[in-house]
Order: sequence, then C-alpha cells, then structure tokens
Amino acid sequence: MDIRPRANASSWQQKAYRVIFESDTRAGQLFDIALLVAIVLSVLAVMLESVTSISARYGPGLRAVEWFFTGLFLLEYLMRLLVVRRPLNYALSWLGIIDFLAIVPTLAALVLAGSRYLLVIRTLRLLRVFRIFKLGQFIGEGEFILSALKASRFKILVFLSSVITLAVVVGTLMYVVEGGQNGFTSIPKSIYWAIVTMTTVGYGDISPATVLGQTLASVLMIMGYAIIAVPTGIVSAQMALPAAGRPTYKQVVCHVCQAQDHRNDAEYCWRCGEKL
Repeated sequence: MDIRPRANASSWQQKAYRVIFESDTRAGQLFDIALLVAIVLSVLAVMLESVTSISARYGPGLRAVEWFFTGLFLLEYLMRLLVVRRPLNYALSWLGIIDFLAIVPTLAALVLAGSRYLLVIRTLRLLRVFRIFKLGQFIGEGEFILSALKASRFKILVFLSSVITLAVVVGTLMYVVEGGQNGFTSIPKSIYWAIVTMTTVGYGDISPATVLGQTLASVLMIMGYAIIAVPTGIVSAQMALPAAGRPTYKQVVCHVCQAQDHRNDAEYCWRCGEKL
C-alpha cells in the first residue's frame, strides 16, 4: 500500500500528511488520540440512543451529535485521500475501508430505516490505537504470540476435530435416550445441547429427564472441564520453548509503506524494499 505524500504536494499537504499518517511526532500522536476520543464518543452516542428512555428524552441531541461526528469523520477521510500519493490505494486498504464504513451508516440512515445502528462499525477504527505504540518490543511480543499459535495450529485442529466428534456422538446418543418428549427433538438440537454442556455454558433450555441421560450428561460435564484446559496447554507449551532463535525487531518505521516489524539485521523494508 503506497500512502506516501503526493510528489508535488504543497507545504501544507506535507504537514497534514505528517500529522494524519505519522505517529512519531507530538502532533501526530495528539491527532490519533483526538480521533480515538471522537470514535469512542460517537459509539457511545449510538449506544445511548438505543436506550428507549434516553432516546425519548435526548433523541434529537444524540442524533445531532451523531451527524457532527459523521461530518468530522467524512472530513478526515477526504483529507487522507487528499494528501496521499495514491488515493485509490488508501481507499482500498483495510484502514481505508474501515474509515469508509464509519461514514456510510449515517448516510444510509437517510434512505434505510434502522441502518443507523450499523454505526457500531466505528469501533473497528479503535484498531488505530496501535499506531501510537510503534515500539519494537510490542511488535516482537506480538510476533511471538502469533508464531506460537501458528506452530500449534495442527494440534489445535486435531483437538477441535475430536471435540466436534464427541459432540456429535453424545448428541446423537442423547437424542436416542431422551427423545422428543424431553426436548431433544432432533439430532442437531441434541448436538447443540452437547456443545452447550461440554463448554460448561449450561443455558438450561434443554435438560435430560431420564437416569441414563443424566448420567451421560454428568460424564460430558466432567469431560468439559478437562477439554477447556487442552488448547491453553498446547499454546503454553509452545510459548515455553527456549527463546533462542526468536527474531528481534528494531524500532524503525518504513517512511514509504509504514511497515513496522523489521528485524534487527534488516537494511531494507520487508514490504516495499525501501532502504531503512
């Protein structure tokens, strides 16, 4: 994603670019913080408007606040498109799409009833908080967790397959043992009960009434406690491996594509090839 400033950008466009897209300056950090505050307040306004008593009393004011923030986000979105070198690249990036989705729901509310509640999509923009923390240690630790999850993916897949098989088998047995008179009207519904029981959620909307069914449910409940600990143990064992060989990362942000997780021995950006 090429989000460099325009080649023929004027001084104000270059300054705006540094404030809007870069977080290594005081002005850039303040801009990001102000943007996050605006996002939180806009989402809070939508939540309050969903409360009947509050909406009846403060509805017009909350809708005015909603339109204010929509205008603010629209202005910010247009400014981003104005100062970058390739606006289409930014518009099609995942951050650009999130910015666009933060604006569309309010505008869609003019023609579609109930679409204003889609404004909660703005919460996705809170992901921008990570732009403020461009520190090598955060990048390295995040990469460490992702590596552990990636290395454990086949073990977790086998574990999940076993859990699904167990849920299907026990659910089918409960359908045969209990039958429709006790709420187990179909195999899929019985499998739903097995999953709820095995995960120790226990909604209570379906429960066995026979002695054999209750015995089978008790066994499944006990197994559920053991099952919950398995994925944690798999990932923890992978994370406990010696740290030798793990890559470390430098606190450098590429000035061309904004990539961050560069290894200490890297001289060029891993994403765009620009010299660091």
